[in-house]
Amino acid sequence: MRNLKLLKSLRSSELQGPGSPLCFSVRADTGALLIASQYSITEYDPRTGQVVSEASLTADAFLPEDGSGAVVGLQDLAELESACLATAGGDVVLFNLNTCQLECVGSVDSGLSSMSWSPDEELVILTTGQETIIMMTKDFEPITEVGIHQDDFGEGKFISVGWGKKETQFHGSEGKQAAQRKIQEVQPAVAWDDRRPRVTWRGDGQLFAVSAVCPQSGARKVRVWNREGVLQATSEPINGLEQALCWKPSGSLIASTRRHPNKHSVVFMEKNGLLHGDFALPFGKDEAKVKELLWNSDSTVLAIWLEDLTAGEDGRVNTYIQLWTVGNYHWYLKQSLEFGRDPQKAPVCVCWDPERPLRLHVVTRSWTSVSYDWGWTTERSAGLDADDDAGVAVIDGEKILVTTFRQSVVPPPMCSFELQLKSPVNQVTFLCRPQGTNQLAALTADGQISVYAQDSGEKDDKSADGFRVVSRPLVLQKTFRPTVVRDVPLALRQLLWLQDELFLGVIPGLLPTSSTLLMLRPTRDAGDSLAVGSEVEVDGVVVSVVHSSQTGTVALQLEDGQMRKLLWDHPEPSVEGWCDSRGCSINFPVPCVQMALCSMSGEEYLLGLTERSHLYAGDSELASNVSSFAVCNDFLLVTTHSHTCRCLQLSTLTVKGLQAALASDGGQNDETLRRVERGSRIVTVVPQDTRVILQMPRGNLETIHHRALVLAQLRKWLDGLKFREAFECMRKLRISLNFIYDHNPKVFLENIETFITQLNSINHINLFLTELKEEDTTSSMYPRPESSPVQAPPTSSQKKVDVVCDALRSAMESMDPNKFCLSILTAHVKKTVPELETALQKVHELRENPPEAPAAVSAEEALKYLLFLVNVNELYDYSLGTYDFDLVLMVAEKSQKDPKEYLPFLNMLKSLEPNYQRYTIDKHLKRYRKALHHLSKCGEEHFPEALQLVKEQKLYSEALRLYPADSPHYQTLSCAYAEHLVEQQQAEQAGLLLWRCGEPARALQAFATSSSWRNAVCVAQQIPLPPDQLALLARDLAEKLHEQRRYSEAALLLDQYAKDCEEAILALITGAVWEEALRLIYMHDRRDITETNLKPAILEAVSTQTSFLEAQVGTFARHKTRLAVVREQKEKARLDMLDEDGPDCVDAELYSEASSVMTGSKYSQSNSRISSRSSKNRRKAERKKLSLKEGSPMEDRALMFALGEIITAVDKMREEVHNLLKVLVLFQFDKQAEKLQQTYEEALQVMEAAVPEVWPEGLQTSQGPLTGPNSTANSIMASFQQQQRPAASQQDTEVPTPPKMRNGVRWKLSVLK
Repeated sequence: MRNLKLLKSLRSSELQGPGSPLCFSVRADTGALLIASQYSITEYDPRTGQVVSEASLTADAFLPEDGSGAVVGLQDLAELESACLATAGGDVVLFNLNTCQLECVGSVDSGLSSMSWSPDEELVILTTGQETIIMMTKDFEPITEVGIHQDDFGEGKFISVGWGKKETQFHGSEGKQAAQRKIQEVQPAVAWDDRRPRVTWRGDGQLFAVSAVCPQSGARKVRVWNREGVLQATSEPINGLEQALCWKPSGSLIASTRRHPNKHSVVFMEKNGLLHGDFALPFGKDEAKVKELLWNSDSTVLAIWLEDLTAGEDGRVNTYIQLWTVGNYHWYLKQSLEFGRDPQKAPVCVCWDPERPLRLHVVTRSWTSVSYDWGWTTERSAGLDADDDAGVAVIDGEKILVTTFRQSVVPPPMCSFELQLKSPVNQVTFLCRPQGTNQLAALTADGQISVYAQDSGEKDDKSADGFRVVSRPLVLQKTFRPTVVRDVPLALRQLLWLQDELFLGVIPGLLPTSSTLLMLRPTRDAGDSLAVGSEVEVDGVVVSVVHSSQTGTVALQLEDGQMRKLLWDHPEPSVEGWCDSRGCSINFPVPCVQMALCSMSGEEYLLGLTERSHLYAGDSELASNVSSFAVCNDFLLVTTHSHTCRCLQLSTLTVKGLQAALASDGGQNDETLRRVERGSRIVTVVPQDTRVILQMPRGNLETIHHRALVLAQLRKWLDGLKFREAFECMRKLRISLNFIYDHNPKVFLENIETFITQLNSINHINLFLTELKEEDTTSSMYPRPESSPVQAPPTSSQKKVDVVCDALRSAMESMDPNKFCLSILTAHVKKTVPELETALQKVHELRENPPEAPAAVSAEEALKYLLFLVNVNELYDYSLGTYDFDLVLMVAEKSQKDPKEYLPFLNMLKSLEPNYQRYTIDKHLKRYRKALHHLSKCGEEHFPEALQLVKEQKLYSEALRLYPADSPHYQTLSCAYAEHLVEQQQAEQAGLLLWRCGEPARALQAFATSSSWRNAVCVAQQIPLPPDQLALLARDLAEKLHEQRRYSEAALLLDQYAKDCEEAILALITGAVWEEALRLIYMHDRRDITETNLKPAILEAVSTQTSFLEAQVGTFARHKTRLAVVREQKEKARLDMLDEDGPDCVDAELYSEASSVMTGSKYSQSNSRISSRSSKNRRKAERKKLSLKEGSPMEDRALMFALGEIITAVDKMREEVHNLLKVLVLFQFDKQAEKLQQTYEEALQVMEAAVPEVWPEGLQTSQGPLTGPNSTANSIMASFQQQQRPAASQQDTEVPTPPKMRNGVRWKLSVLK
């Protein structure tokens, strides 16, 4: 839905020469024009108006001096720095552009009718007067010469496989009559045909086509040849085929013209000569003739050069150039240049620029050259409010196709309505004034401006046939004729409708490098003229003008990218440079083809998009892959070549923030980014809406609702308490309805009645309730904009779903409980813990007391709806749990259950005693605690059943609470509980229960089993046990304690209860409780044990401790040495890999301090494949990882863990060594004590000194950049990159922390110093 808009035109009339121009060519490198006439060839620069070089063609007799000669072809050859021209007399001449010398490189006696060079300038085709084709190389070496007219079809001749005759074939819509239709004879070429051959090349230079008049039929026929001069195909006989011929550069179609009995059309042929589509020209059968067809270099625009067939009263003819484009298989006439009837102003040469696809060059008979630069633009209305219809105007000849996207999305070439004018339209502009942006003005080829506005009369929206009028067409209000001198077509360009009676236009300035801005206003005499109110001269060629609806600013762009601001609302309009807030001049680095004004951070910026997809904000580049953009309200929307559409809120961003946002890939819930179809372009954005209209490359439209626009609009609606609009939008676009509450919980709860009133639909309220989740969508799915204030959720301890359900239920019950009955049931069911019993009770109430309101819901409907929300079996169980059999029957009747299944069961229940009935129901529903509670009330005869239930379901604690402590049932339950505890290896607790319920014998057994000797002794004395049995019990308990290494407690039992002091002393000696052993020795006067047992045990302990310390110190030293070697090898391997593979090597990060990969290791990799299915497997995997074998993947970690364990074990010996030193000094074993103290002190010192070396500082943090004399550029770069990205492979095992030594524990004896 784009139009061609004239950006600038350059007219140069300084060149004058004898004769008239015959051919011309554009130099691709300099842009100069090469023009050949009957007398000379001239190189002319239209920008400076200077003749660069010139040579006479008559001086060397290439052309006759009387001017009767003709040039049939001219081509610039950039590689040879020459121009090649061919004369009708048969000479091929090279014009050296450096020396201005002419050289004849070949001559054909029969003369030449045309010359055509291949696109790669490697081959040249000459057609001769003898109707032959001569193919030559760029060095003018002949390749082949063949006749134009060949009897053979060519190498691509169609093959018939003999599938029946023509009479039996399927003829489609033409019907069977097509089989009997006689082939019409081809009519000869028209009289005005010059009968010269036309040659055109395909864009890749592999094929060329020749159109020539057939000698036999007199009609034109097209033949296709390959690069070797071999005929490929001949066109089918085409009646009325004309001389124009041009091959589309993209290679798909060959364009020509054809005159039908009732129309004149452009036809397309494939390379096999068959017709493939056409479109009609806006002329009658014999009204105009097509002189040439010209495709531009990117195949997007087809230029048609036409001339009237019949002369006017003055004997002159009118000349046109039309520009056509195609979209969605429809051809649009986008521009029409009318050169009038003056033969001196008529074009004699027309061509497209080879470098700039949208630049058209025209040379007139009077040697005036005009170049037109076009640009693609989408004419859209610029309104900001909901009154704007989001109209887009598409030019199609004398019609304007207007589509109002707010009302409907109509795919082109269809539209909402058409505006028919009397002359082809060249430009459309919408009114810039707010509240009037639906009005438009059209500038036509005859220089008039037609103004269209909405009809002010009130009309019925329904037509006579009953259809509703969605979009009412605009009505012509007035036609103005600007008083602007029109030297060339389209002298007035860049038309902008600023106010109702103010137009802004641009015309060429007094100098080629200047422009003049015209402020056009209607004349005071109420005529149809637009007078120039004021003129503003601009030093530079204005190529685009843009207006901001928000600020009223008008910005200009010059051809070199400079930006200007037009002060149009001043008494004397003027132009000033574009400056930022600091007063610095701002310009685009390169010219932009699309512009828009926007505001960011309170400052106005001019956005521009270049031909190469670079988006700028002033002189700052925002992105480099933008295919289209649009500014709507506060949002910038862009489509990119990576097939995404971004929508960014400008008020929350700065230029740098915008650059970062456009460069980011977007997160999972990034609302600013969405994928779109390849090649999508933005057509328009509907203001105050969520719709974005995209056009695909083929031309079809697609409407998307961009998430950023949707959420912004929803936030506006919710802030304005427009709950219904927000709900409808969210429902249609699949936005989570939780957002209604999450956006502002406090406001929602305060206006919950407004919410219910606006929705006013039971179904909508139910839909809202069923979608409720505990998730806060504003922090997960739809994050808040950074600038918006965070809404604090209510401080209630209740969950979100419960809060909303309760609030809605309360509000609906107070408003109309009958009307909102179903929604109230939904609120009960959707709570975190569904209140099904309450919901069922409400249904039961409806059944018992039916409401009298006419719109009230019946109990049947309510129950049916409840069954829709809840599984029927679950609801049946809940109803059964209410013990209300009427409710149970009501639910069961609505379910799919067979009455034979539930009726006997319900009848059985009704026959039972109430408590036992409830017990049976609860047991059936597996509510065992409730069942036990009801069963406990059923009497003595049901206690065995209760006991069985307690044992099966292990409800011992609940059962003990239900019976008095002095009852026999309580004692029975306690004994059963105790048996259960013994089975669960909790014998001590079982003993306590048995003891308190009067079972001391069984309690004693339980205490003895659990080694609870104090309780056991108490129970034994309570029984009481005889002294010998008590002593025996004490010995048994002491033996168990001895096995558990509880030596002090065992000694206490032996001494006090078994009365065996010797065994008690020996137990203390075994446990190294030296001081307590001495106490008992002296208390019982058994000093003999000192010599026989105590001293030998002390000396043995010294020996054991000393050996243990020496072994630990030795192991510690070995592990520490090995750790240093491992770390050195790792560092060396890491540096080697960095030097070999460079900074991008991912594996280099595996050699950091936090990993354990070893070069030269016999293990290829760590145990990364070990599954962690259970804790046992995880522990096993950890043990395998932390192997102390040399070369294992994580040897350094294993060494650190082992060293830490040694330090911890040695540090724990402080108290034990202290006690041993004291008894050594007591018995005068000073040497042994001194040796033990010294050994232990040295061990502690060695280990404490090694801690900083084994666990250096910063081991667990990221390392700094690796620099130093041994570093290389690669290693330093890799070190920096390693800091900026996560490690490539993170090990599961963490780096062990250094152990803490208890230096505050005093263990040394000063007497041994």
